Amino acid sequence: MKMNLFSTTAFLSLATLSALHAESGPGWITYEPKGDIKQGKEVVLLAGDEEYRSEESLPMLAKILSERHGIKATVLFSYSGDGVIDPKAGGSLGKPEALDSADVVVLGLRFRHWPDDAMKKFEGAVNRGVGIVALRTSTHAFNFPKDSPWTTWSWNNQGGFGKKVLGETWVTHWGSHGKQATRGVVEVGAGKNPLLNGVSDVFGDTDVYEAYPPQDATILLRGLVLENMEKDGKPLEGEKARATDKQKQPINDPAMPVAWSREVKNEAGTTNKVMTTTMGSASDLVNEGLRRLVVNSVLWGLGESVPEKADVTIVGDFTPTKYSFDGFKKGVKAADLK
Repeated sequence: MKMNLFSTTAFLSLATLSALHAESGPGWITYEPKGDIKQGKEVVLLAGDEEYRSEESLPMLAKILSERHGIKATVLFSYSGDGVIDPKAGGSLGKPEALDSADVVVLGLRFRHWPDDAMKKFEGAVNRGVGIVALRTSTHAFNFPKDSPWTTWSWNNQGGFGKKVLGETWVTHWGSHGKQATRGVVEVGAGKNPLLNGVSDVFGDTDVYEAYPPQDATILLRGLVLENMEKDGKPLEGEKARATDKQKQPINDPAMPVAWSREVKNEAGTTNKVMTTTMGSASDLVNEGLRRLVVNSVLWGLGESVPEKADVTIVGDFTPTKYSFDGFKKGVKAADLK
């Protein structure tokens, strides 16, 4: 077979250009857009959960935001002292000062207990009124000791940050974990919401969480619990007792909310635009519709117009690791993700 030298050279040039537009250090990587930064704004993505591979999905989303939408995107990781990404290192966060310039934060967190300097940076960003896009276990993002000055942020302290800001904390699995997948269906009356522009055929291989967003939330998607892990699986029939009041209800009638938005006034008096989805594992985000919801939400949080069908084409390869505890790729550093 005759090799097309021009195509090969072009491919290598593009790869080089991509590498030149990424800078990294211990526990962080920044993807600089090739063109002008969109209105000088920046998105900071916080990866730190032990199970759902946010250390893989958030760099993928950051590349889309940078390459497809011209937005500077920085990913901060939990990491060990030698700079190796370690989702189990819940007390660490790379380059927390990046939060000082964040306009939107994307959360892929679970049970973090960051040091004071990182929490002060995060609190400062929230109080500044940044947009917040929260994925999966971010409803229970923080878990501090009772004697910590940050204990009110903990998931089990009256719901903490999750309940107060995002609209829900951890309740329980509504579908059977690892056995019953989720089909996202648009909430009745929400079809014209710009956050759902171009969003269709939402499917995830994670299960539905039990969740009860507050009255001020706009429900975007509900999650049908499926009988199995297949995209074309039938909705599960039967009843289940709610964890909150132990009363039984049909599993899918009404189906649990799996994505909602709200605008929340924080303690500093500014307002955060918030989109929360209890979907969002790396394997879920293979789904184009779900990726588009996330990108739409970032643009909304930035104050940008949401296009009819935002480009969410994956940059490069993305073959996520199946979710599991301790299933992360060992020995990876942020510099390896350029």
